[in-house]
Amino acid sequence: MDELNAQIRNCMYQYSRAIYRTIKDLIDPYADPEEQLEYRRAVLGACEETMERLATDPHYFANPDKTLFQDIRRYFPITQQAQVAWAVQEGVGAAVAFVQTQIEAGAFDGGVARCRATTRKGKPCQRTPLPERDYCPSHQHLEQSKVAA
Repeated sequence: MDELNAQIRNCMYQYSRAIYRTIKDLIDPYADPEEQLEYRRAVLGACEETMERLATDPHYFANPDKTLFQDIRRYFPITQQAQVAWAVQEGVGAAVAFVQTQIEAGAFDGGVARCRATTRKGKPCQRTPLPERDYCPSHQHLEQSKVAA
């Protein structure tokens, strides 16, 4: 399990670096060189913190793209902020999609897979599926109808 966590953290690190590489040249060009270096470090730190939080607590991190953009927008001129927002949205969106596939595969929650069904209230079922199946005992009828169709 530790190997899987290390692999997920490495992937999240790569997403963090990809976002940073995309936006680093857009940092305020009118700032002093020392200040620009400080801005770059702050942007890199914010990217890494966002990806780290997404990797460690994906269920309780709403709108990571908006959070990251709010954290870093002050380091960019107003003329570049739309491009930065787009780059952040795309990069974080890809990371969220990756995390979602890992959740569905059971990599989070201690490696326990979850049932693919939803409850009457529209929330995901929290039960463990049957071995070699996608659904728990309560929702196994959904898998049978899926096979019949």
